[in-house]
Amino acid sequence: MAQPQQVYKEDRSLGDLFSELAGETGTLVRQELALAQVEITKKATAVGTNVGFLAAGGAVGYAGFLAILAGVIIGLSGFIPAWAAALVVGAVVAGIGFFLISSALAALKTTELTPTQSVESIKEDAKWLKDQVS
Repeated sequence: MAQPQQVYKEDRSLGDLFSELAGETGTLVRQELALAQVEITKKATAVGTNVGFLAAGGAVGYAGFLAILAGVIIGLSGFIPAWAAALVVGAVVAGIGFFLISSALAALKTTELTPTQSVESIKEDAKWLKDQVS
């Protein structure tokens, strides 16, 4: 009875090697896409948080407007002129709103949305694949 002959890497045909290369390349592409998805999701979460801060800054700005009106109507007009009381309260609340909005905008401007790890990994994979084919 003839025993099955084991095929070593050195003895495999060119077709077998290309078949294995195609299978491994498919797996590699799927893994790279999964990495890109994770990276983009993480960055999108950071952007969403900063958009939330923008909304909070807008709400605080609106509350500042309401506080200006309340300050004029209710209390301070008895101690100082109404226009001065409204100006002081409005300036403080508007300053807080400006700080929140400018902080969120600055954070959004510095957020890099490109999946840099995935791009670098794909470049390395392409170089490896080129070296394997050469």
